[in-house]
Parts: sequence; structure tokens; C-alpha cells
Amino acid sequence: MNVALTGATGFLGLRLLRRLLERHGSLTVLTHAASPDALGRIARFLELTGAPERLTARLPTTVRVVPTDLGRPRMGIPAVRFGELADKLDAIWHSAGSINLEGDLPSLRRVNVEGTRSVLELAAAGRRRPVVYHVSTAFVAGARREGVVYEDELDEGFGFENSYERSKYEAEALVHAWARRHRRPAVVLRPSILVTDHPPHPELPRHPLQVMDQLVRDALRAAGLAGSRPRGTGLPVVRLVGRRYGHLNVMPVEDAATAMARLADREPSGRVDTYHVVHDHDVPVSAVTELMERLAPLRARLVARRPDDVSALEASMDFYPGITPYLSHLRRYDDTRVRTLLGPPRPTARVDVDYLLSGLRPTLPECPTGARATGPH
Repeated sequence: MNVALTGATGFLGLRLLRRLLERHGSLTVLTHAASPDALGRIARFLELTGAPERLTARLPTTVRVVPTDLGRPRMGIPAVRFGELADKLDAIWHSAGSINLEGDLPSLRRVNVEGTRSVLELAAAGRRRPVVYHVSTAFVAGARREGVVYEDELDEGFGFENSYERSKYEAEALVHAWARRHRRPAVVLRPSILVTDHPPHPELPRHPLQVMDQLVRDALRAAGLAGSRPRGTGLPVVRLVGRRYGHLNVMPVEDAATAMARLADREPSGRVDTYHVVHDHDVPVSAVTELMERLAPLRARLVARRPDDVSALEASMDFYPGITPYLSHLRRYDDTRVRTLLGPPRPTARVDVDYLLSGLRPTLPECPTGARATGPH
């Protein structure tokens, strides 16, 4: 089976690449033409994450790298070569995309929507009618903050928390339109927030919570509060709009990649099959605020509404709109279809504050006494 993968050097893409190699033995990697030494980055990831040496040694013969530009017609590939590539493929995995929560909509559309359009163009050109596996996100549910989100739901009526969500919604809608027009099957995979407990490394791609870590440090620096404070001194308080009983679904990226690969072992139904790739247990918002307190010398307090008397530190953190809305989420994701196909969930890592910390910093200072989040007031 000939399989292609976009986004192979990304946070999820590297894990997918390993799972797909284990299943298929070879892989065509569609990398950005400007991305340097994709094969070397893949090899380094496998080494750093403890993959079997045989897998790394075989990379030059098992992974074919094809430079592309998803923002251009035919991926920037000459017409003859584009046709030859399309005719060789049985499956195309589309994992490339931007997860910039503060990005503007035109920029995100160029990457997330037009990139998807290019992948669908490649799939339509292939004589073997390859199945498209499109990595979306559970957050296409948008600004709906309560209730249950079902796998077949795709509705823009609730609006979106940010432009990233809208761009991923539009990309997923594009997959549905393509499948109807060509009468072809497609598989949409919707992971929740993806994290890892592997310590950060300069040669590995960043994950979403590392953005939060950077946000906190930048805000402290901008407010003149960088550096830890001695015990007994007052810690700055950051008031965050959120719900005491709010919760978020956070999924270990390794488990997500495994589940996605197992779902791809199943024969597609002939239409668009959508799967929520989510964890059994949500992470409470209180764990997120505790995480912030463990990362920096501050106290995080949940409040019901944005205060009028915003402090310098709060103002410094306010420029990044991607985090705060999710602290008010109470919704849950139904994954009945995944459970039906794969059986009861296999034991997965417990995602708690200690797990999240492991994936953010190798060593962390001890949490200041009494530094815990409080509920809205």
C-alpha cells in the first residue's frame, strides 16, 4: 500500500509517521519545499524518542521525501510529476496545518484551507482513487461551550472562539464537499488538545501548551516581574475569566497517533467518516491554573467576568486571545463511533498537572505554598 503524509515533521505528524511506517513499511513524505533536511529531522525525532534503531537505520530506503508547496496549484510540482505522484498513491494523510490561535483569518486560510484543497486535488488526480485521511480538530465545534458535541456535527451556527477554529471548520467542510462531488470516501480525524510528557527539546517541534508557557514568561517579563520571588513575599495575582467546574479534553499525542492509525485499518464506509480522538477523562480548568502557578511565580484566580481594573501583568497576558475562552468550556465530545470500532479505550496516560509539567520544562521550582487557583466570585 502506497501512503503519503503531509506535516510529517510536525508535533503530531512525526508520531503519525512512526505509526504508518510500522504498518506499511514505506512512506512518501510531502514536505514544504523550504523545509531543510526533513529526513534528518525525522531521524533525530526517532532517536530522541527511543524508537528502535532498525527503524532509524532504514529511513533512507523507507521514506521518500517530495518537496511541495501546498499553497500553489498542483502543490508547486510540474504537471507530469504531479500526475505520476497521484497515480502511485492508495492513501493520503493530511496532517500539515497551522495551530496559531492568534493568527489572522487570511493567513490561516492560506495554510489550513488552501493546503487541504491541494491535498484533495492530488487525491482527485490519482487513478487508484486514494482514501483521504484529514486531520481536523475537535475544536471545529466552535464557541459552543456546553452540551455534547457529536462526531457527525459540523455547524458554524455557534460561531468560533478564534480564526484558527474557523479555518479548520472551513477545511473540514471542503472535505465534505469534495467527497460529495467525487463520490469518494474520506476519513476526518478530530483530536482534542495534543500534549506529551516528553521534556521539551530544541530539535523537537513545540506543542500547544508550550505556547502558554511562553506566554506566561513573556507577560512576567513585560510587567517587570520576571524571575522567581523569595518565599513569604506577595505573589502577583492574575485574574482569568473562567468557570470553576470548566474542563478541557487533553490527549497524549502518542495515544492519538496510535488511535488514528488503528482507525485507518478499518475499511471506510464510502462516505465521510468522522472520529473524535479524545481522552476518556477531561482535565479540570483548575489544573490549568495550577499549571500556570507551577510554571511561574504568580497566583491564578478564576473570575466570572473581565475586571475593569486590569493589572499590568493581566494586560500583558491579554494580548493572546487563544487561551482564555477555553477556561469557560463545559462541553464534552462524544466518541461512540471510535469506541464501537476500537472497543473500550485502552489504558492511556493519566493527564494531570505533573504529566503536563513533564512536557513543558525539564526541571521546575517547587510550587509556592498556598498558590492555588480559586473559583469565580
